[in-house]
Amino acid sequence: MGLFSLTQELAIDLGTANTIIICNDKVMVDEPSVIAVNVRTGQLEAIGKKAKPYIGACPPHLKTIRPLKDGVIADFEATEWMLRGMISKIKPRGSLFAPSLKMVVCIPSGSTNVEIRAVHDSAEHAGAREVAMIFEPMAAALGAGLDIEAPEGNLIIDIGGGTSEFACISLGGIVCSESVSVAGDVFTEDIVRYLRTQLNLKVGERTAEDIKCKIGAALPKLDEEPEPYILTGPNTLTALPQTVSLTYTEIYKALDPSLKKLDEALMHVLEKMPPELYADIVRTGIHIAGGGALIKGLDKRFTNKTGIQCHIADDPLRAIVRGTNMALKNFDHYSFLLR
Repeated sequence: MGLFSLTQELAIDLGTANTIIICNDKVMVDEPSVIAVNVRTGQLEAIGKKAKPYIGACPPHLKTIRPLKDGVIADFEATEWMLRGMISKIKPRGSLFAPSLKMVVCIPSGSTNVEIRAVHDSAEHAGAREVAMIFEPMAAALGAGLDIEAPEGNLIIDIGGGTSEFACISLGGIVCSESVSVAGDVFTEDIVRYLRTQLNLKVGERTAEDIKCKIGAALPKLDEEPEPYILTGPNTLTALPQTVSLTYTEIYKALDPSLKKLDEALMHVLEKMPPELYADIVRTGIHIAGGGALIKGLDKRFTNKTGIQCHIADDPLRAIVRGTNMALKNFDHYSFLLR
């Protein structure tokens, strides 16, 4: 059988910050959504993990490109390059021919027809013979272990790199939803801005992201306090080196204005929700997926805001791609979810 072309099935979370690909129930690719390009020659220099160190450190002849912005494709050609490079890392054994690719890709629920077409075309140009798409809240709900077909309400929050989505799901459909462009990238920008304006300290995107991951907090007081983050960088006024010890409380102050927008989006969904489903949500709780779920104290913040218990999905970073893979494996059963 190795002499003939095989069908290779891929579940893809094409995220603003990270792209994750599952093949045969295994995570084969989990890398930053970034590429590095030589502007003189137009040649691709690096993809994913190899390209990330280039961010903020490129010489003039190189530039980094993040192909997606706010959850949708911002650079069509760069997306195709990135997908091709990441898919090439998944090589089937024992086959003399390139496999036929079948992909299911997750997309934001607020995607327009033009944005959906861009994802479809990018996947086809990257080598896919068959492409289907699933909305991220549905994929997140599947990945979090929720019964999306049950005649009861489930509230899922997906906080990614470019967008945060709040959706009430019942009977295999999205009853009401809210999508805001406040997510991981905005949190990183908040930290950069806070350090510059409050501490006169200049930091880059990679450092700010590391600070967010290690001491990012959604509450001014945490039960388990992380160790302070020691940071050295140039003073914005003097350009002299400056070393500070950052606490999670300071990062909470940086993130709080953006987190309030998430609070508002959550309340809007609760307001729009039918009362019968609202009772289900109070009983079963709110479920959070996506990388933003790892902001310390975020579940407790939402619980305090709504009075409804919040639960963080197991391995929230990969919950969406797990759900996408479930839809791929049960393609016929979940055909009503796929576009």
